[in-house]
Amino acid sequence: MKKIALFGLVALTTGLVFAEAGNLRYSVMVNKFENKANWTGRWNLGDAWGTVFTDQLVQSGKFIVLGEADMRGAAIAEQDFAASGRAAGGKKAPKIGRMTPAQLLVKGAITHVQETKGAGGGFGFKGITIGANGGSAEINITIYLVDSATGQVKASKSVVGKSGKKGLRLGYHGNALGGLTGNVGGFEKDNMGLAATDACNQALEFLIAQLDSIPWEGSVALAKADKLVINRGTREGVAVGMKFDIGKIEEIVDEDTGEVIDSDMTKLGTVTVTEVKEKVAYTTPLEGAEKGMGVHPAK
Repeated sequence: MKKIALFGLVALTTGLVFAEAGNLRYSVMVNKFENKANWTGRWNLGDAWGTVFTDQLVQSGKFIVLGEADMRGAAIAEQDFAASGRAAGGKKAPKIGRMTPAQLLVKGAITHVQETKGAGGGFGFKGITIGANGGSAEINITIYLVDSATGQVKASKSVVGKSGKKGLRLGYHGNALGGLTGNVGGFEKDNMGLAATDACNQALEFLIAQLDSIPWEGSVALAKADKLVINRGTREGVAVGMKFDIGKIEEIVDEDTGEVIDSDMTKLGTVTVTEVKEKVAYTTPLEGAEKGMGVHPAK
C-alpha cells in the first residue's frame, strides 16, 4: 500500500507558475527532506521529495533556485580539480569564488503517508502499477524556511494534503524521477496524486507568503557621474522603471552575542532603473553615491 505514495511524489513535479514582472527574488536551496513516515521502496523518499520540490520552486518563478547540496558539492569538486593544474585551462574552466550563495534554505520532513485503496489503477514505475479510483489518501509535510546568514528558522508550517480537497488542477509531462511511464498529467484522478498536489500547493504558497517579510537588499557595484550600477538584475527580478533607495548601511550589533540584529540605512537618494542585464542593473546617476553603498527597494 505504501508504494502508492510514489504517485504523490510524481504529482509534486507539476508546475505552478506564479511569476510576475518585477518580482524581487531570493536565492534558495532545498535540503534533503527527512522520511519520517518510514515509507520504503526502490528509491529514497527524502531524496526524491527534495528533487521534485526544487523543480517546483523553479517553475514558480519566485526564487533563484540553487542546486541541492550534493550538486553544489560536485561543482566545488570540479572547481578544485580545475584549479589543481591537472585540467585544461581557459575560459571554460570553472572558476573558484563565483558560486551563488543561498540566502534561504528550505528543509522539511515527510511525517505521514496514508492511502486507502479503491479500484484498479493506471501508471507504471519499474514494474509497479500505480493509480486507483475511490478510497482516500493523505500526505503530511512539515517545512522550514531558514536564514542561511544566521541559521535561524524564519518560519515553519505543517501541511496536510488530502485527496478530498479541491486544489489547482495541474499537469506534468516528463520523467524527473526516472523510469516513469504513462501520461502523468492525469494524476489528479488518483487519490495520492490529489493529496500530494494539495500538500505541495500549500507548501509552495507558504514559502511565497514569507517573501514580503524578508529584507531584500543589494549593493552599488559601480558609481560614476553619468551612471550607477547595482549588483542585482533580471535574475533577481529587477525590471526597467523600478526605483531603489541608495545609502550607507549601518549594522546594529547585539553587544552581548555579537549577532547582527538589524540594519539602518542613511538614505542618500532614490534612483530609477534604466537598463537591466542578468546580474546587474543600470540606473540614473546619483551625486555622492559610492561603490559598496546599500540598495533597498524604494519606499
